Amino acid sequence: MTERTSAKRTGDQAIRVADALREKIVSGELKPGEALRQERLAVLFETSRMPVRDALRLLEAEGLVQMPPNKGAIVAPLDPEEFREVYEMRAALETLALRLAIPELTNSQIDRAAAIQDKAEASDLENFGALNKAFHFALYEPCARPRLLAQIAALSEAGDRYLRLAAAQLDYTRRSHQEHRDLLEACSRRDGAEACDILRRHIEAAGEALVDRLSARLPAP
Repeated sequence: MTERTSAKRTGDQAIRVADALREKIVSGELKPGEALRQERLAVLFETSRMPVRDALRLLEAEGLVQMPPNKGAIVAPLDPEEFREVYEMRAALETLALRLAIPELTNSQIDRAAAIQDKAEASDLENFGALNKAFHFALYEPCARPRLLAQIAALSEAGDRYLRLAAAQLDYTRRSHQEHRDLLEACSRRDGAEACDILRRHIEAAGEALVDRLSARLPAP
């Protein structure tokens, strides 16, 4: 095996491990503060420690893992202020994407978003995050701003485990589904101002509610 082939294989393994760990963290299977021991993970994923270390660094960059100096990696705690920043940025960037997308939205694209919403309403909580993301991106894609969409995707990844917590503990799914239906109706009318207002309130209301819930859990300083 050449050095280049070996490096590629290690990189592929790191991505595989990172994807699996991300899902375990986002789903709550791995709890905030839980230790992520490289030796144990290498056995679990049937790989060497190097891909595991690289995977943990990838997840550290996403804010899902913390790697304090001279200490082992842990699942990053849920931080209300981190999430506040995420949802404030989401509200700003996603309304911009939607405003740019609406003049370009076709009926078939709106129908595709509606079909995703139908599936979301018929699915369980485990699939809520992925279908929620797919619904939103179906409406944003016509904006034709790849860097903007990449930033939104990164924020979506950062906020995914918070969103799942909101869905599980705040009875958020019912409200989310109704707001998605309202958003689809505004998009069908090509009412950009109304659609953006619905979207902004949709993101901010859930964000504020979850920040309040997370803050209430923290011990007093």
